[in-house]
Amino acid sequence: MHLAALALPIVQAPLAGGPSTPALATAVSSAGGLGFLAAGYRSAEDLRFDIAAVRARTGAPFGVNLFVPSSGGVDRAAVEAYAGRLRGESERMGVPLGVPADDDDGWQDKLAVVKAERVPVVSFTFGLPGREVIDELRAAGTYILVTVTTPDEAATAHDAGADALVAQGIEAGGHRGGFTDDGGDFGLLALLRLTLRATPLPVVAAGGIADGAGIAAVLAAGAVAAQLGTAFLRTPEAGTSPAHREALASYERTAVTRAFTGRRARGLVNRFLQEHNDEAPAAYPQVHHLTAPLRAAARKAGDAGTINLWAGQGFPFAEEVPAGELVRRLGAEAKEALSRAARRPFGR
Repeated sequence: MHLAALALPIVQAPLAGGPSTPALATAVSSAGGLGFLAAGYRSAEDLRFDIAAVRARTGAPFGVNLFVPSSGGVDRAAVEAYAGRLRGESERMGVPLGVPADDDDGWQDKLAVVKAERVPVVSFTFGLPGREVIDELRAAGTYILVTVTTPDEAATAHDAGADALVAQGIEAGGHRGGFTDDGGDFGLLALLRLTLRATPLPVVAAGGIADGAGIAAVLAAGAVAAQLGTAFLRTPEAGTSPAHREALASYERTAVTRAFTGRRARGLVNRFLQEHNDEAPAAYPQVHHLTAPLRAAARKAGDAGTINLWAGQGFPFAEEVPAGELVRRLGAEAKEALSRAARRPFGR
């Protein structure tokens, strides 16, 4: 498929870690956007089940997002020191810390699933897969998206054979999706324009977009579609935890932190972020595994102060409304915003 063929230029961000569900992806795709399943933190079998669940509900195109395995060394002493700092959190929650393992999130098994299932669209986050992976997926009829946070990454992804790019501005909620865990602090508008200059590929704009006018703005700036994530977190189809849903309606600001996973990610500023942000090492997925039991216990207890409340800067726009209804309304609002802009007097 081609993104320009979407009835509505709206892509649902993958939302790994719970919010992503087959029901959400189905609702977005059925409404004319492009729904996504998040393979991150899911087993290959669970992913296969999710794909089947979407296909049972809709014949519309959908996508699957995969985490590219991290490369490079990690400062083990820094991870151990951070674990020591978190002992008090462990005692408070009554659960042991996790083992700070280094794994690839079932990379090969999940690749095998999306190839075998001939998923219409596959996007990659945290890096660039090898050219052979891209070629094999394309041979299976899959459209390839690569997440980038700098113009240089965009050019590299183009050279590797990507069909399109997701340009993720610093405003975006959740993990920074670029190839490395440093840099990539471009605001979305600058990143979008520089990416379009750096490559001829279609670009999906992501970061802080949560209403129709925001969608219209990036379309006017050259994007083929807008990717929204936080806007869907309060929809009934999302698997967002109750504490996270409530926090989206009551918290005041977001910040980028490594405190929860060891990789930079934007979330609502809560107690855990404030207390541990400065000492958190750059160590993904080790810190993710280390804190996972704490976060699971906190979600179960409804403790919003201890869980990762991923959210983009546009989080105040998030509403409790069915996802399909939201997509259709955002599409109508974007169309009206573009029409309104076209009617605005410009020059003599």
